[in-house]
Amino acid sequence: MDNDVSAGSTTTIVGRLALGITLLAFGLGYTDVIDGVTAADAVSLAHYVGGVALFVAGLLAFRDREAATGTAFSALGALWFTWAVSAGSQISDNAAGLFLVLFALVALSLTLAGGDLLGQGTYGLLFVSLLLLAIARFADNDGLAKVGGWLAVAAGAVAWYAATAALAHWPTALPRRAAGRGVTATG
Repeated sequence: MDNDVSAGSTTTIVGRLALGITLLAFGLGYTDVIDGVTAADAVSLAHYVGGVALFVAGLLAFRDREAATGTAFSALGALWFTWAVSAGSQISDNAAGLFLVLFALVALSLTLAGGDLLGQGTYGLLFVSLLLLAIARFADNDGLAKVGGWLAVAAGAVAWYAATAALAHWPTALPRRAAGRGVTATG
């Protein structure tokens, strides 16, 4: 088994933990799986952990010359900070949907930028989640919002696993078969 555990620097680990728990709280709020917990209940966590801590992690990554990580964490920190400070404001569903579409495009850019498989998985799931949440706002569709919430939960779980795997030295790559060594049939 390939035990590739290089998930980046300490800054990357902290950023992935911050993103993971923010996405878990945000997503669970949309799923209605916990009675009485809504996405609005994640505002404080999104403001400080997802917004401030993630943005600072992005700045530290830039300082360490990790441009891709710095870009990802700063942009996502700005997303969470903006979402948290605007929560409770009276804006139209179309304006909220537009905000979600714009940040879905940021997540798509992060997905297409490459990097490790767990990072791309996190950003890809975040992209689909934000896109579904945006469509749900445009269409006033609670069922679609729940699906978007579950995808945010999945993205948070992947980000959390990536950070924990780096700390615990768990595998982060799939095992690979040696070239030319396939399954042979015996008769």
